[in-house]
Formats: sequence, C-alpha cells, structure tokens
Amino acid sequence: MKYKRIFTIVVDSFGIGHAPDAAQFDDEGADTFGHILEKKPNLHIPNMLSLGLGNIGVQKPTQTHGYALRLQEASAGKDTMTGHWEMMGLHITTPFQTFTETGFPQELLDELSKRCDGRKIIGNKAASGTEILDELAEQEIQNGDLIVYTSADSVLQICGNEETMGVDTLYRYCEAARELTMRPEWKVGRVIARPYTGKKKGEFVRTSNRHDYALKPYGTTALNVLKEHGYDVISVGKIRDIFDGEGITQAHKSKSSVHGMEQTLEIADQDFTGLCFVNLVDFDALWGHRRNPIGYGEELERFDALLGQLLQKMRPDDLVMVTADHGNDPTYKGTDHTREMVPLMMVSPSMKEQGILEDEKTFAVIGATILDNFGLEMPENTIGHSLLDQLK
Repeated sequence: MKYKRIFTIVVDSFGIGHAPDAAQFDDEGADTFGHILEKKPNLHIPNMLSLGLGNIGVQKPTQTHGYALRLQEASAGKDTMTGHWEMMGLHITTPFQTFTETGFPQELLDELSKRCDGRKIIGNKAASGTEILDELAEQEIQNGDLIVYTSADSVLQICGNEETMGVDTLYRYCEAARELTMRPEWKVGRVIARPYTGKKKGEFVRTSNRHDYALKPYGTTALNVLKEHGYDVISVGKIRDIFDGEGITQAHKSKSSVHGMEQTLEIADQDFTGLCFVNLVDFDALWGHRRNPIGYGEELERFDALLGQLLQKMRPDDLVMVTADHGNDPTYKGTDHTREMVPLMMVSPSMKEQGILEDEKTFAVIGATILDNFGLEMPENTIGHSLLDQLK
C-alpha cells in the first residue's frame, strides 16, 4: 500500500478541450477551461497550475509538483453518470436516453399523474431549474399542480414547494417516477427531487434537500471492491446518488461546491484507510449549463484556494487526484454538456519526481490506480489500467 488515503475530487464539467471524437457529439471546438480563460484572463488558480493544469491545458507551463495528464472518455456519452461510472471501471456503450427536444411522452405523464394523487402535470420541457420556478411555481402552489421538467441530461426532475407540498410527498412522487422510468422506453439515468421555498416569482429558492434517484451501476465497480475488502469509501456531494449507494461506506451531502470542499477538509483531519470520493457540482449546475464563464471562473478560484488548504493538510502517505467527468463549455452553443478531454492531476508529499504523463483513452485509469494501490484487481467486465508505477 503506497498511499493510505486517496482523495479523488471531481470538478464537475471541467473539460480542457474537445475530445478527438467530439464531432460525433456535435461538440467540435468546445473548451471549457480555454474559453473561461478568454473571458477571464486574470483567472487566479495557482494550486491547480502547480499540479500541471497549465501544461495540459492552455496556460504557460507552471508545474512544480505532482503528475498531470489528459483523459479521453471511452464510453458513449457525456453525462455525469457515464463519466463517474467509467472512472470506476464501467464501459457504457449505450448512452442514457434524453427527452431534451421532445419532452416526456404523454403516456408516461398520465401514469405519473395517477401515482401522484392525480395532480395535473405542467412544464414537461427542458429548462433551467430556476427559470421554470419563476414561470410555473405560483401555478403549482395555487392549483396543486406538479412541475415536471428535464434538461440536456438523462433526467426527469420534479419540483415541490417545501411548505405547500412537503419534502416527504415530493420524495414519494419521485420514487413513483423512478419506478415508471425503469421501463426501457422511458429509462432515464436519474429522477431528481427539486424542493424549493418561496411564495411568488422572484422569491423562489431551491433548497439543499435535493435528492437523486439514480440507476444502479450496470456492474461491479472499483468502489464495490474497496468496500468488500474492508476499506473506507467516503462520498462527498452527489457521489452516493450517482452510484445509488453501491460501494459507499459513509456519505456526506453538500450544500454547495465550497461546502463540499469544506467537508473534504474535515475528512482530511480524520484517520481512515481507503478513498474519499468528492463531486463538486456547482461548476456544472450553476455556471456551465447557464453559460456563465465569469461565474465558472470565480468558482474555480474558490475551489483552488480550498484545494491549497487540502494540500497543506496532506500526510506523506496521502494521494490527491483532481479530475472531471465531462465538459460544459460556458461559452458554447446550447446548454448541454460538451464532449471534452478532462484533466487528471495527482500529487502526494511523498513524490520525489513530477511530470506530464501520456494521454489515456479512458477515465477508468482512476479506479484501476486506486485499486492497485491497495493491492486489489479491477472486477471482471471492467476497463482501465493502473498508473501507480508511474507515480514516483
């Protein structure tokens, strides 16, 4: 065991340039990091640059320690679940179904309405979560209707006012939706409960009681192997939901990406043996989908400062891995994720050398490296190979 504790942090949607197969996804020219820099040239992220981000991205080489490389996604998709599942070894060959252009079929909505106390369903389109509240939340509150909407992801989302509907009722409706959307023709990656407060337009605020009802991973992942062999698998943010609890030993919900890093700093003060797996969703949800490069850049600066604090807390037998699950170029057309290469930066106080490693053609090198560190092998029917021997 080279490292006792491994911290794998996913900067959700932080792509660093379009992937070689981006044309297949209509994403040629996408570059989340590069285009943020164009809009915010004074971006201050010294800690990520010290880990080699500039060497594999678009800034001048500034690496001072650790190892960095670019990863290309092997799976057929550019969504949260596909990216995370691949990190832990699963090769997803069929992309999750989306209803971005068409909305959900009427048959599904009719059945969902029956299971949701006969509430009339409104919305049924791809929309920003905050915009659809301004548009329809007053109607939901006054008439007892139910807002159902989707996005560029494979999701069905249901809004519910915490004061008039109640969180428990909203969760019950989402459980019904999850059961319905297990049918092959309606199958989505996640059903998401979107509770909110407020009484009129301009005052509506989504709360931290969000809950994701995800599909279970299609196979055994690196997380399952770690847990089965007695290692800690601590999740921060929506990691637990992405894997539907599979392979997780301890879970922490986050109110924001900053809060997620604060939780990670607290975990770094604890003694554990295994993996702390972190997802920081605000980059994607607040800035990428809403096409706000300045907000994205400012979020990167907040993260970088907290990353610096984590690096100061690291013990000699700790390893920190910083990566992403897909791109979401805040200057690109539409509001969808973008098919991009992602960074992988790895650092430990015990490293004697540093450098840039060759590009890899799968995110699964992350899970394989983690398991190799603990003397474990990737499960059957997974992909990925270890980079552990290259970390010196």
